[in-house]
Amino acid sequence: MLSKQTITAVKSTIPVLANAGVAITEHFYQRLFSLNPELKHVFNMSNQAGGAQPFALFNALAAYATYIDDLDQLNTMVSRIANKHVSLDIQAEHYPIVGEHLLATLAELAPETFNEPTLKAWEEAYAYLANAFIDVESTMYASQRVTNGGWNGKRLFKVIDKVEESEQITSFYFIPVDQQPIRQFKPGQYITVNINGASDYQQKRQYSLSQFEYKNFYRISVKRETGEYHGLISNYLHDEVKIGSQIELIAPAGDFVLRDAAKHNVLISAGVGITPMFTMLQAILENKANSAEVTFIHACKNAGQHAFHQHLRELETVYSQLHYHYWYETNADDAKAKSGFIDFSHPEIKLPIEDGDFYLCGPVPFMRFCKHALMDLGVKSEQIYYEVFGPHNDL
Repeated sequence: MLSKQTITAVKSTIPVLANAGVAITEHFYQRLFSLNPELKHVFNMSNQAGGAQPFALFNALAAYATYIDDLDQLNTMVSRIANKHVSLDIQAEHYPIVGEHLLATLAELAPETFNEPTLKAWEEAYAYLANAFIDVESTMYASQRVTNGGWNGKRLFKVIDKVEESEQITSFYFIPVDQQPIRQFKPGQYITVNINGASDYQQKRQYSLSQFEYKNFYRISVKRETGEYHGLISNYLHDEVKIGSQIELIAPAGDFVLRDAAKHNVLISAGVGITPMFTMLQAILENKANSAEVTFIHACKNAGQHAFHQHLRELETVYSQLHYHYWYETNADDAKAKSGFIDFSHPEIKLPIEDGDFYLCGPVPFMRFCKHALMDLGVKSEQIYYEVFGPHNDL
């Protein structure tokens, strides 16, 4: 455990970290990649260019300083981030490298605050946090190895099918080249694709698994992204990857998972955020003995961008406990579709305010809107779970 003296010293730096914004983490990454360029094969360089990764690291750094003496908060943070680390194949030997550059960055940018005693406290605090990550991640790696069909690191898979789900989303089906079993996953988890050839560096991206039925294949459903800093890998998958192509995958991970299928679960998504929700729904309905109600709410721009819609309509006719609602931003000529923003107080929607579980997935502004709208109706924050694409952000 950390001493009170160390905790006090680390907490004393919170105002400096808060006022520094992302300057500290931007300097850190410039230093890291300049002196250890091999790590460009580990980090998402699109997130670096767009500023998302430095922002996420700054939030994590400030959160650690704030909650350094709150074990519950720290354990939650470690568990969430450890899943991301395992999906990127982060190893114990990476932590001393990161620690060296982090401490040097603090000393270089704020030498008056991070004097020798304070820097020593941060060194101890970082080592404590790094060991916590290493312990959790080593357990996760061990679990992957011993699970039937599990593996560590990269494993070669072949694309056996490629199906357009909407104007922007295409599904890819993978089977292992070695023809050995593959591990089952929890509904809501993602898998990592490792791409060589799309840029100067290996590129790793996490995509939610979108098919729960276990038949020795994995399915991901990928939206073609656009924009200055996004879309490198999604466009590569859409344009370059064909049936028969071989892709390296890292085993399923993620802590955004269905917790209790027997509850009334409310699955709320926007755009490609539908992918983990569709998997959760399949898992709930797969158990024929489970009669718990499930509400599925989705929003997207128009009918052309609505993935899995026909399948959802078919499920709705088979399962009486499924309540399916959807909103279109434009062209809502579908008689069942609603127009504009999601309205949780709509008379057709019956929400389990007091005892249901609510899952959110989509763009951060959408999820932030949904979370606050649900809380305004009386849903407690601990009933709400969410997944953020890319570096984690709090809502």
